[in-house]
Amino acid sequence: MRLVIARCQVDYVGRLTAHLPMAPRLLLVKADGSVSVHADDRAYKPLNWMSPPCWLEEEPGVWTVRNKADESLVITIEEILHDSSHELGVDPGLVKDGVEAHLQELLAERPDTLGEGLTLIRREYPTAIGPVDLLCRSAEGGTVAVEVKRRGEIDGVEQLTRYLELLGRDPLLSPVVGVFAAQQIKPQARTLATDRGIRCVTVDYDALRGAERNDLRLF
Repeated sequence: MRLVIARCQVDYVGRLTAHLPMAPRLLLVKADGSVSVHADDRAYKPLNWMSPPCWLEEEPGVWTVRNKADESLVITIEEILHDSSHELGVDPGLVKDGVEAHLQELLAERPDTLGEGLTLIRREYPTAIGPVDLLCRSAEGGTVAVEVKRRGEIDGVEQLTRYLELLGRDPLLSPVVGVFAAQQIKPQARTLATDRGIRCVTVDYDALRGAERNDLRLF
């Protein structure tokens, strides 16, 4: 991974055009070929980026990133403040806590809990940006990507959104819809998911594993 902090302006030319005026920014070049431009806000979201497959051409004062669709990201550099490269190696991936991992396992055994007629295609379906917890088939034959969390928060919705965007590019899977499943889902996460067309499902861990509940319920 290469980290460059520079005073630069950025111009994107493609289906749309976008311009970032001259300012200090972080340029992130990953081993997968992606190039992203970051400011000191917006958490992990870049200001602009080019996803792989793409190609970086470096000339004095100008970086040009192109993809196979002939879109380009032109970075005009006025001054480089920092430039370093680091070998990160193979990432072991996200390690889920015991409850979350078991919840995923139980839902894989009973995918219809998440929707009538839902069947499992594969658990931990691999993608270039990490495994999708559950990839399922709906009763109508569509593809459903499921993200499983113990506590459903905004970062989980963002994670599922990235999976949906990537899976949707595969003509064998597209169109792909999302299901966000958790024991508890925060209101902000539910609002964001609903706005993006992602269905939220609150799951009962004790009921899934067949444990008796201590609290009294009418139904």
